[in-house]
Amino acid sequence: MLPLDRNKSGATFVLLGFSNVPDLQVPLFLIFLAIYSVTVVGNIGMVMIIKINAKLHTPMYFLLSHLSFVDFCYSSIVSPRMLANLVLKDGAISFLGCVVQFFFFCTFMVTESFLLAAMAYDRFVAIRNPLLYTVAMSQKLCAMLVVGSYSWGVACSLILTCSALQLSFRGLNIINHFFCEFSSLLSLSCSDTSINLLQLFVFATFNEVITLFIILLSYVFILVTFLKMPSASGRRKAFSICASHLTAISIFHGTILFLYCVPNSTNSRHTVKVASVFYTVVIPMLNPLIYSLRNKDVKNTVRKIMDTKVFSN
Repeated sequence: MLPLDRNKSGATFVLLGFSNVPDLQVPLFLIFLAIYSVTVVGNIGMVMIIKINAKLHTPMYFLLSHLSFVDFCYSSIVSPRMLANLVLKDGAISFLGCVVQFFFFCTFMVTESFLLAAMAYDRFVAIRNPLLYTVAMSQKLCAMLVVGSYSWGVACSLILTCSALQLSFRGLNIINHFFCEFSSLLSLSCSDTSINLLQLFVFATFNEVITLFIILLSYVFILVTFLKMPSASGRRKAFSICASHLTAISIFHGTILFLYCVPNSTNSRHTVKVASVFYTVVIPMLNPLIYSLRNKDVKNTVRKIMDTKVFSN
């Protein structure tokens, strides 16, 4: 029996994770371990490939390398802890550990959202002005987009985290989730959480609306340009340029919008948990696969690396 601690700083929380399905603990561990392994290899591999191949030193791949880094980071914040809980069946976590996990997870999730928006603008520039692409998407502009995405992610996370540190908790705090989600944490507090909930709603809505607006506006201009193209080959090339990014944003924002639509009830917690697995564990694995499988330069670099290793052995 875990001790009941009324001191917020020393409070112990329990992540239920998937303890409600004990027969699936081992299969889930093996599945999530495989997914996380692919996530680590895929995203770190993508960063290394972009760094190795000089042909990939372009604005698009600069943004993609940061997207891969962010995917690796926020998956690594959630997955190892989830895997450990499946094996050890001990979901205990300190208040500080819970807050730190939320801080980094929120930082990288918000950063990913804005990086995907920046990549939509990048695709618009590449299709609208292909000859002036590297001039329009200068190194300075790319650096500003990346720094801005990280900075806003840290700012949002810091504000929400500081508000969480003001909360008080009593007794045994059981979180019906596999990571320290902010709304789950608020539901356990004995403090007035109306301000916290308002902050969460404002930041979540603002981030989703502004990033979707940038993405949709970019693709409206891309569509207009696409329809004006005289040749079928030009349209095919334009579609090829956007296909991977469209797939990535559809999966990412589709999952988030789905979570917005789930009613806040006890019965819906299982649905939320499954959807959360998708955007915290599965999407970071899918992104490098989406961008690599359709990309000849990436596949050629992988083949060269593999050939070099074969001949060196």
